[in-house]
Amino acid sequence: MSVKPTLNTSLSPSLLHLYDLSNTIVVIIDVFRATSTIASALYNGAEKIIPTDSVRGAIEIGTELGAITAGERDGKVADGLQYGNSPKEYGKDFIYGKVLVLTTTNGTRQLHMALKNGASEVVTGSFPNLSAVCDHILRSGKNVLLACSAWKDRVNMEDTLFAGAVVDRVKDFFDIQCDSSFFAANLYRTNKDDIWGLLKDATHYKRLSNYGLRDDMEFCMTPDVANVLPLYIDGALRSI
Repeated sequence: MSVKPTLNTSLSPSLLHLYDLSNTIVVIIDVFRATSTIASALYNGAEKIIPTDSVRGAIEIGTELGAITAGERDGKVADGLQYGNSPKEYGKDFIYGKVLVLTTTNGTRQLHMALKNGASEVVTGSFPNLSAVCDHILRSGKNVLLACSAWKDRVNMEDTLFAGAVVDRVKDFFDIQCDSSFFAANLYRTNKDDIWGLLKDATHYKRLSNYGLRDDMEFCMTPDVANVLPLYIDGALRSI
């Protein structure tokens, strides 16, 4: 009898250090909005996305490469960057064939944390590429960590829901001994028919609603509208 790979869920970057990331695919989850924006840009033909953990780094790399610089801090376009963190900004007519340098409050920060902690493979996930993520981890035969980016280390609803959606799909193929995974899956199953009824009380939903970003959030919660797999290779995320 073959041994199943393990699956765990980290609900906050502050918990990432508790997990052994060797021989592990780390799925970076930042539904509102970094990993949804990454999926959108690559789906629409971006050559690659270079994630950075600082605004200064994004500006320097963008200048060096002649690339588009983009990102946010606290939900707003960061000073010195050209564009924001909205998946709607990166349509095919704008992003096709271009390089995007992206920095965000939570998602790109955790991606670099995972790399520094020895992750053997890093991909990014959100509802727009739910099926691509599930298909990839099922094919891989590796252990998996679903890494929710949360909001400044505080657990959030939307990332937990996505982790739960993944667990709900793949649970039969992994050895899951993880209360965070069970919690996320139960939260998703209980609320999947009325996601917005749950999210209306979420702090990040309220924060982005105040900025007029409801359309962004609807895209970010829609399964498979940008169904590509962003894989981190040689310093950048590329679609495979």
